[in-house]
Amino acid sequence: MVEALQKTLILLLLIGIGFALRGKIKNKTEINGVKEIILSIALPSTVFIALMGIKISLSLLIYPILILAFNFFIFLSAPYFLPIFGIDKDSTSGRTLTMLLPSLAPGLSSFPFINEFLGDESLALAAMGDVGNKFFALNFLYFVALKMYLKNNREEEVQESGKVKSLLLSLVKEPINIIMLLAIVFLSVGLNMTSLPTVVSELFNRASSLMTPLVLIYIGLAVQFKEGKIKLVSSILLFRAGITLLFSVFIINVFNISNPNLILLAVVVPLSSCSFWPFAHISAINLKEDDKNLPKERRTFDLNLAVLILAFSLPLSTILVMGILASGQFFANTSTLLMFGFLLTGLGLAPHLFKKRSFKFSKA
Repeated sequence: MVEALQKTLILLLLIGIGFALRGKIKNKTEINGVKEIILSIALPSTVFIALMGIKISLSLLIYPILILAFNFFIFLSAPYFLPIFGIDKDSTSGRTLTMLLPSLAPGLSSFPFINEFLGDESLALAAMGDVGNKFFALNFLYFVALKMYLKNNREEEVQESGKVKSLLLSLVKEPINIIMLLAIVFLSVGLNMTSLPTVVSELFNRASSLMTPLVLIYIGLAVQFKEGKIKLVSSILLFRAGITLLFSVFIINVFNISNPNLILLAVVVPLSSCSFWPFAHISAINLKEDDKNLPKERRTFDLNLAVLILAFSLPLSTILVMGILASGQFFANTSTLLMFGFLLTGLGLAPHLFKKRSFKFSKA
């Protein structure tokens, strides 16, 4: 337990270093440069090393399927729980939240901590699971965004086949997907890390060592707390975390998972922050509507709300994931997870149940 606390303190101090550097690194381009190094070099290298240490099997397909099931669980649930928060599902706010809440960004918010606390094998399984999430966020949510846009702008007919091809190409070209495919090819022909030339394996090891420090420094640099809609966003994200834990308990019971590491993995990956990919789809639609000079109330999405969701989601997910993993096996128990899940759900709902309609977004 003492070792876990020391490790957590080190991780928190790295976030603090990033926060302290905000005065020196104010340019958004520079901050995005740090993120690009993480997503294109450090994270793919870490995932490659983790994957090269496991045995390839068709049973691994269950992990992307389960994450995809979570994505659809939140997506299909959104129209039912958003009205509780005073949000019309067909409003700009409702459409924005329906796009963002089901998506996951484990590369920044859970992978570094899985690697630190659960080890390479767990990270490899988490990376396999993220394949399902990427398909959902990159492809399915794009079609959802397009459908919402066309419904909101009924008079416009557009040809989007080129955009679809572009999205599919971007999925193939993403560094982490290239690396995962490469690792699977190597494993299928019997190669592992020890089989690779020393220069290659050492290159991946050195690049991988960058991931955790860079991610935590990036979190400190990038996190922003903007005024406006803060209570609403906090409540919705707490509610999302609560029902996510309840979903994890359901999966753990259905598959009778007893391995503590697998239980914790089933808990923390779905608790990852919201992804940037649906935000990219939202931004693309917003640019289309800029060209048409549409007023804010007629827009398909609320771009400011999307930014706020991303800004709050990352630190909240980081705190939850790091806290759960740092607690050892305390949360590797379905009774504990149920209580914590109901607690977070209650905290999210409480302001809206006791002060009904305190947020007026039905026509936003």
